[in-house]
Amino acid sequence: MNSILVVDDEKNIVTELSRTLRLEGHHALTALDGTAALEILSQKHVDLILLDIRMPGMDGVELLKEIRQRYPEVIVIMMSAQDSIETAVQTMELGARRYIVKPAGVTEILEAIEPYLDLARLRSENADLRKQVEAHFDMVGETPVMQQLYARIQRAGPSEGRVLITGENGTGKELAARAIHRLSRRKEKPFVKLNCAAIPEELIESELFGHERGAFTGATNQRRGKFEIADGGTLFLDEVADMSPRAQAKVLRALQEGELERVGSTRVIRVDVRVIAASNKELEQEIEEGRFREDLYYRLNVIPIHVPALRERKGDISLLVRHFARILQQENALAPRGFDSAALRRLRMHDWPGNVRELRNIVERLMIMVEDEVIRVDDVDAALGGRETIASFSVPENLSLKEAVEQAEAEAIRKALEANNWNVSQTARQLQIERSNFYKKLRKHGIQPLRISSP
Repeated sequence: MNSILVVDDEKNIVTELSRTLRLEGHHALTALDGTAALEILSQKHVDLILLDIRMPGMDGVELLKEIRQRYPEVIVIMMSAQDSIETAVQTMELGARRYIVKPAGVTEILEAIEPYLDLARLRSENADLRKQVEAHFDMVGETPVMQQLYARIQRAGPSEGRVLITGENGTGKELAARAIHRLSRRKEKPFVKLNCAAIPEELIESELFGHERGAFTGATNQRRGKFEIADGGTLFLDEVADMSPRAQAKVLRALQEGELERVGSTRVIRVDVRVIAASNKELEQEIEEGRFREDLYYRLNVIPIHVPALRERKGDISLLVRHFARILQQENALAPRGFDSAALRRLRMHDWPGNVRELRNIVERLMIMVEDEVIRVDDVDAALGGRETIASFSVPENLSLKEAVEQAEAEAIRKALEANNWNVSQTARQLQIERSNFYKKLRKHGIQPLRISSP
């Protein structure tokens, strides 16, 4: 059902048109002037507007300008008793799709708007499809470390700064890159991904910059590279540390000059691309060992963003499980499955070396293989294949339970501090402990505060 707004100061026209539109199965809204029309548009979704030109107060041309500025996606068709080519051209230049001369019969108006209603339906279907696709790339989490990540993405997104995303395999670095793109001014342009680790060294330059026909054996056609395809949008270079030195030099030039040459060509092509890079390697170490260019590193690392491992945000596991279960249910037409509390606890106990990707795989296995409506702890144990689910730690013999627990706590605190570069505030937030209480635990376990940098 399309939503159509009729804007005309003649009540009889508004009444007749709206009644006919409802009989045709459309949702009809009416307004007798421009102010009322803008009020409706601010509150309700509208696919198409039938807009009269001559109205008291704000006329149709003025209203059209406001609509195009505030609601550019709405289709507008003008109506007027003036058969004026000049007025028709003016409204079309302002963004109207068609100009209907009154008096026009209801049948004529319906025939005139039908193609645009098809366009509105197609747009709505595309928007729904886009939402479904984007659900697969949503970042999910409410823990403090994820809130910090969201804040950095929110700051980085609208800028034009290049971003370097770090984190272990499976943490969701691509999701972070897509979130940055969606927040940018380039969001309507392409988001192009290239996994540098998956492309053979001899083909990486062709993938990045394209090639001319005959440039090398097998190059039977001219081909555009990822930089050209992403022109105006975002290029995500995943596992950037795996690029060859030659490709690194060419990427550096493309970033510095905004231009490139296809393999086998000397013609310079200008591109406007925002590059987001990602790596699971320590690039500083790669630089020291001569595998990565230091100048390229500084070009890429304008805005550093780190995606935490799943073991650093186990409080998000229940949320992630429900999110994956909902998506997998839709994808595979599965019956609804619930996870009981013991099953969720067992999932939270696992150390997840494969991070979020591993968790999604386990949830998918459980959703497909478990026949009952409720997934239980035994099902989780079977899916994990009997693997140890609790991170192990060594405890000397002859310790009491209290002493063993305290030693485990001390080891957990040390590991968390190391993971957060000995930042007290960040570590306390991650462990969900008040900072004053956290300092007490440091003193209790003899962890030296002098080693800790606090903001």
